[in-house]
Amino acid sequence: MGNHGAQQRAEPGERIDVRPAVGRYDDFYEVVGVKKPGGKGCWCMSYRDSRVPVEERPGYMQDLCKTDPGPGVLVYVDDVVAGWCSIAPRSTYRRLMNTRTIPFVDDRDPWVAVCFVIRAGYRKRGLMHHLLAGAVEHARAHGAEVVEGYPADVGHERVDTTSGYVGTVRMFEAAGFHRAAETGGVSGGRRRWVMRRELAPEEEPPGAAG
Repeated sequence: MGNHGAQQRAEPGERIDVRPAVGRYDDFYEVVGVKKPGGKGCWCMSYRDSRVPVEERPGYMQDLCKTDPGPGVLVYVDDVVAGWCSIAPRSTYRRLMNTRTIPFVDDRDPWVAVCFVIRAGYRKRGLMHHLLAGAVEHARAHGAEVVEGYPADVGHERVDTTSGYVGTVRMFEAAGFHRAAETGGVSGGRRRWVMRRELAPEEEPPGAAG
């Protein structure tokens, strides 16, 4: 899939691009992996299947990174991995299939960007916007008809890293998503929304000529 079209620059002389996690488990580990021996962590498994024991989660994610379409996308700054977005069909997330708080808008199987992680030292540089744009293009490249996210409605206030992993409504709106339904869930005390973006076959990626 390459770099999702033209590379974007956040600062002069800085190259930013988004790549699928397929074949890049080591970079996924750098962003999401638990470095402390015996340490516990999500490993981006909370939505996929929280029943998987902590010690088996690295191997589970490593297997997902071996085959297309993989479990998500990674953002790079000058070829150094800086962040992660989990993007996959809703049907592959056990928690989302069984949730009582996030409604199903229709009977289609949308691709869902469920979480974002930016490494320390790379935050507050707009990389989540790049990740979301790359996640949409990744989903489109694999035949997605619609993409969803379930961000928090924080208005124009700053959101802390812990509760901000789901993204913000404002960020999704800037990427062409619309509010499709209110959820029964919250993040950081703020209501979460089902944000949707339809991917028409003839739709050109952002930045395309025309």
